[in-house]
Amino acid sequence: MEITGKIVQILEPLSGTSARGEWKRQDFIIETQEQYPKKVCLANWNNKVDLEQMGVGSQVTASINIESREYNGRWYTDVKVWKMEFAGQNQGQPSQNNAENSMPPPPVAPSIEESGDDDMPF
Repeated sequence: MEITGKIVQILEPLSGTSARGEWKRQDFIIETQEQYPKKVCLANWNNKVDLEQMGVGSQVTASINIESREYNGRWYTDVKVWKMEFAGQNQGQPSQNNAENSMPPPPVAPSIEESGDDDMPF
């Protein structure tokens, strides 16, 4: 899934150690640009995206996973970001992540005027 909006707040990072090892989490808030804007808290686990590069006020498109889990009879939902880019970044230029996978445009054959050949090939 994707969500697009403006980063309005970046919260303090949290870190700790679990049975699986060390972890880092930094939540941030984006506000959607709809008729009725909504604020959504996204979780950035283990620095999957560079929030310092984006910064407060940036228009972004975030690829997210939504996951719920039950604990002591209550349900908790996380919205985890796994990729984020400036909104509209793919329009015109490939992003850094897609630059490796993109193919260059095919070569354009020169026209007769550009090649300087006035002779007919037959």
